Amino acid sequence: MIITNVEEVPGRSITEHLGIVTGSTVRAKHIGRDIMAGLKNLVGGELVGYTELLQEARVEALERMKAEALSLGAHAVINVRFSTSSVAQGAAELFAYGTAVKLADG
Repeated sequence: MIITNVEEVPGRSITEHLGIVTGSTVRAKHIGRDIMAGLKNLVGGELVGYTELLQEARVEALERMKAEALSLGAHAVINVRFSTSSVAQGAAELFAYGTAVKLADG
């Protein structure tokens, strides 16, 4: 499965558009991470706990998007984008979306 954020797959021809595919996950902050982030705000630097949380969320959202694309018989997902939103206090959604396509010569 090819995943790309551009509108085509370089060197390949798109033969069919299968529609928009999506994947999302809602993650809540861990109280321990909040405490460490609060302390880190005092001294500066990377908030490692939040960085890891967002990385895990991106991977999960992409995997769900890929699963939907595979169920449609897609060879690639093009024009992939990410979006985030606050769902509730302390919880956020990470949303991945793109266009599932079939390629010539699969």
